[in-house]
Amino acid sequence: MRTSKRTQILDAATRVVQREGVKSVTFDSVAAEAGLTKGGLLYHFASRDDLIQAIHQHLADRWEADLVAAAGKPAAEATRDERLAAYTRVAIQSATRAELLLMLEGSTNTGHAAVWEAVTERWAPPPPPAPAPAPAPASASASASASASASATDDPAALDRFILRLAADGLWLYESLTSDRLDPAMRQAVAERIADALDQ
Repeated sequence: MRTSKRTQILDAATRVVQREGVKSVTFDSVAAEAGLTKGGLLYHFASRDDLIQAIHQHLADRWEADLVAAAGKPAAEATRDERLAAYTRVAIQSATRAELLLMLEGSTNTGHAAVWEAVTERWAPPPPPAPAPAPAPASASASASASASASATDDPAALDRFILRLAADGLWLYESLTSDRLDPAMRQAVAERIADALDQ
């Protein structure tokens, strides 16, 4: 299948982010990377902001496609555990510099963040509800602490699913935060162990 010009531009823009950072995305830098004219970019994107938003959407769509492939079905058709298992299996792929930079930059812009959050909301379990504050006995603060801890585990399965999500997120970020590289077989084994924990 032939790649559309729009996709070609977004792939080129992603390479610019990967190599030089988000601030380096200009019509000139992306046109040069894509082998197109600046006018060719302006045909698809009216402004730099439109281009940046489209890069976020492009990478989020790619992530969602990976999740659908891992689950064998769209999020709406998958069970809660199938969605989390797919999320975990996709964590085998290390975060790219471009993904991390865009996610960090996007966290300060509600429009950019919404693209990533939409995928996360469909596939990853949310944090369990915060424990309701328990009335503290007047004489024992330790007893109040124990009471609050108990209410945090009112739904241990929800807490377990959230912990598995955090483990998958950690696997995805691992090589971005350290110079150590995991052997691909080890990455696979860790992802499978996290996914298998759903069945326990």
